[in-house]
Amino acid sequence: MTTAALSTQTLAPPGEEPRETEQARVAPRSADEQLQAIRDRVLAGKRLSLTHGRALFSTPDIWFVCQLADFVRRRMHGDVCYYNINRHLNYSNVCALSCKFCEFYRKRGDEGAYEHSLDDIRAEAISARDAGATEMHIVGGLHPYLPFEYYTDMLRAICESAPELHIKAFTAVEIVHFARIAKVYKATDRTAGIRWVLQQLKEAGLGSLPGGGAEVFDDRVHDEAFKGKIRSDVWLDVHRVAHELGLNTNATMLYGHIESRDDRLIHMDMLRTAQDEALARLGYAADNEGAITLSAENAALPTPTLNQADSSSPAGGYFQTIIPLPFLPDGSELEHLPGPGGVENLRTLAVARLMLDNFPHVKAFWIMQTLAMAQLQLLAGADDIDGTVVWYDITKVAGATTHQETTAQDLCNAARQAGFTPIERDTLYRPITREGKNWQLA
Repeated sequence: MTTAALSTQTLAPPGEEPRETEQARVAPRSADEQLQAIRDRVLAGKRLSLTHGRALFSTPDIWFVCQLADFVRRRMHGDVCYYNINRHLNYSNVCALSCKFCEFYRKRGDEGAYEHSLDDIRAEAISARDAGATEMHIVGGLHPYLPFEYYTDMLRAICESAPELHIKAFTAVEIVHFARIAKVYKATDRTAGIRWVLQQLKEAGLGSLPGGGAEVFDDRVHDEAFKGKIRSDVWLDVHRVAHELGLNTNATMLYGHIESRDDRLIHMDMLRTAQDEALARLGYAADNEGAITLSAENAALPTPTLNQADSSSPAGGYFQTIIPLPFLPDGSELEHLPGPGGVENLRTLAVARLMLDNFPHVKAFWIMQTLAMAQLQLLAGADDIDGTVVWYDITKVAGATTHQETTAQDLCNAARQAGFTPIERDTLYRPITREGKNWQLA
């Protein structure tokens, strides 16, 4: 745990002098009096309520919200900005669902539909390894015709071709789909089928789960925009079982479409409740209000063990990071909606950092935020700017293609320009040292 070393001065809002005292510099007085109680709780490392969250979303003083979130990230991570060298792989865009927000999916036989062979996937893994990647991030559509063995064979093919790569693969939605096609998913005991699938995938080489498919945890929103997709209870079941098996996972939140800000807050609250359970399994104790927080002064952040990273013995997994994802309307059935603007993106990420006090990391996913916005979000609570990516076919900022790549140097420059120290990490947030394409854990 690194405690942030605060400078003797910090930038102040326009028209105000730089503040010298620690409390004033970290959490200045706001014209909005309802924010003072929030400041006091954040400084004390106490959990914020949904009422507090509503105040953070409604206040016109967004400077205060971002500065408070920045204080929390610096107390947890100092001036570190994490990034990684990764490669995304979408094995197929053929999908049984037709979510209104999605431009990615195709039906078999549609123009642009694809499904990769195992030889294709081996070639991608070797290419990623040769480029110095540490992670292969794999997701795809819910293909109605591929057998479950395709996915375990895929993982084994990657492990055989590029054993150095950590495999972060398959959203909770895909895991449930696999349980159904393997005929082990039963409504009366759905976790048994989920557990079987995750155990099979882990034995084949799965290292962790990405956070996709969460969208927003609200049944009304799901029924209107994501009809047929698993709801929040099932998504959380998948991640709880993964944690019990020693797999670390991540979480997303898709915002700026038909959901409300309250829906976002409830989503965050459900995630932090699930994280409390995971951290309690790791031995963390709740405070006198029943919460487990990592954002308090000198709180110890969870660290992956050798069991989690390198063996089949579960040590207890947890949520590593929250990734707020702005809705990009172009090409989807919801393209008539404007999507969130830059200020809403900054505010939502800052609120996520403040509300999700038990999540170690907050990611500014530059692919969907743009690299320039990701830099600003580093000043509003984010400590991770993601990776080099190379190929991303799920969503695209207007004008972008599926070849969406940046370099490690670009990521480092972006972090330094924002005033942070870039640190390369592996998938489990362990620091990496590197000489060209060759790397090792620091």
